Parts: sequence; structure tokens; C-alpha cells
Amino acid sequence: MDSLYLLIPIALLFCAIAVKLLLWAINSGQYDDLDKEAWRILADDEPAQPAPPETGRSPQQEGKEP
Repeated sequence: MDSLYLLIPIALLFCAIAVKLLLWAINSGQYDDLDKEAWRILADDEPAQPAPPETGRSPQQEGKEP
């Protein structure tokens, strides 16, 4: 029975923290648009940048002059 004097305030504190975090998430816009991220994974990415032209030299030889 004595343990309830400790456990009930701890449980109330956890509930208060959970409610505060939920209100923060709602007010900061975390739940504004839940569908956008679900559709974003299906959209194509931006096209990749073209590779730089080949110089015929290895990367070790790039900085050295013949």
C-alpha cells in the first residue's frame, strides 16, 4: 500500500508529460499534413547530375604535371 504513494504521483507525472508533448506536437504542426510524406515516397526524385567528363587520367595523376 505504501508503494502507491510513490507510484501514483510518478504515473501522474508521466501522464502530464505525455499530454504536454502531444500538445507541443499539435501546436508545432507535426500533424498538419500526414498524407504528403506517404505520397512523397512514390514520387520520382530529381534527375541525377551528369557525371563530369572523363579526362583519361587517374585521380592520383590529376594534381601532377608531366
